[in-house]
Amino acid sequence: MRSQDSAHRAQHISPLQPPMGDLIRVGSRRWFLQTGLAGLAGLGLANTLPAQPTRRNQDRKAVILFWLSGGPSQIDTWDPKPDAPREIRGPYRTIPTRVPGVRFCEHLPLQARLMDKLTVIRSIDCSTSNHTPITMQAGNPLARRLDTDRDGGGYPSMGSVAARFRGTNSFPMPAFVGLAPSWRADVWGAGHMGHPYEPVKGDELPGRLALPQGINVPRLQERADLRRQFDRLRREVDNPPHAAPSRAGRGNFADQAYDMVVARRVEEAFAVHREPDRLRDAYGRTSVGEKALLARRLVEAGTTFVLVSGRWGYFDHHGDDVPPWGGIQRGLTPILPTIDMALSALIHDLESRGLLDSTLILMMGEFGRSPVMTADAGRNHWTNVMSMLLAGGGLRHGRTLGSTDSRGGVIHSRRVGPSDLAATVFRHLDIPLDSHWLNPQGRPVPIVTEGGQPIAELF
Repeated sequence: MRSQDSAHRAQHISPLQPPMGDLIRVGSRRWFLQTGLAGLAGLGLANTLPAQPTRRNQDRKAVILFWLSGGPSQIDTWDPKPDAPREIRGPYRTIPTRVPGVRFCEHLPLQARLMDKLTVIRSIDCSTSNHTPITMQAGNPLARRLDTDRDGGGYPSMGSVAARFRGTNSFPMPAFVGLAPSWRADVWGAGHMGHPYEPVKGDELPGRLALPQGINVPRLQERADLRRQFDRLRREVDNPPHAAPSRAGRGNFADQAYDMVVARRVEEAFAVHREPDRLRDAYGRTSVGEKALLARRLVEAGTTFVLVSGRWGYFDHHGDDVPPWGGIQRGLTPILPTIDMALSALIHDLESRGLLDSTLILMMGEFGRSPVMTADAGRNHWTNVMSMLLAGGGLRHGRTLGSTDSRGGVIHSRRVGPSDLAATVFRHLDIPLDSHWLNPQGRPVPIVTEGGQPIAELF
């Protein structure tokens, strides 16, 4: 797989705090209007939904998706094969979990202790997926990037469907936020559903909402000309040339951007540095740990769907001689503790705040990895089957669903397809499964395709 090296070049972890040169507070009022707010438009805030009544806590259902970019190995995480030959079972030992008979990789001890609060699906059919986030984040086998590099079907992600049919839990918080260092490689958006339902680029947002020196909220609210500036900017950004036309007057960028700046709630939600050190340590001072903590803050503030990706492609372990991520032992070993800590801390944190039953947590990638290890001590892409993890959401946990054969490469029982996953997410969010949206040609498109059904064992 060395021919893929150019596609797997290293990328740096994006910090949660922006470079000093990006902070609006250091600029003038004119710069704030012309540069800062235009920057907000570029982060996916244009044409966002109008204000909605704030939901009661018990109605604030949300989803946090950990995206394991690159495709994690099912055998080296949640579906180990300890009795298989070494070239299949890999370099790791297995450990028992809290559920009798269920074993995990030795590098996931915190998740093992929480197995009574988890569901592991070992039989996800990812046969239509490829090395993009589209199919699995859309929960739709019809949605995939074609060989021509065109995004087939224009189907939206589950997050965009949530933004369209549920909206935010508390205005002016955005409904769908992506926390990812590589946008196109790690985040799928609205497709043909349209620009109003694209995710907000959360990694780039902190600091852009701060007021410049000399401007306070009362002064900002009194400035009628500020509204005129917003309106002018709105006309420029409401219908970007690459976006599908907005339908039915779904609000505008100016209203939400103005409310974001004045209310300061969005900026406050992103202030991870205000969390106590002990909590930040529990999540892990890593990219995925900090973003998981931020995801909790966003959900608590009212965001409906948050996607968390630690690094681009960091589960793509082809082999020790294949940069940038290396093979299983050298590449995966240092990564597993980061997702172990982040997930464990998130579950405990949400539970302590009374938010776990209303927040569904997913952890998955785009596909699995080959049962037989390569000569370079890695595993190649594998679209026959993958494993994933679920927690929270008030669902029935403490079990595994489905199984693979003795080699971990073929579904043996209880196939679960992408559409079943989407139906499960939408049922959790109280979105009617027969909902449709209109494509640019005015044709109704169902949010659940290919006969997808909620995973019955979870409800």
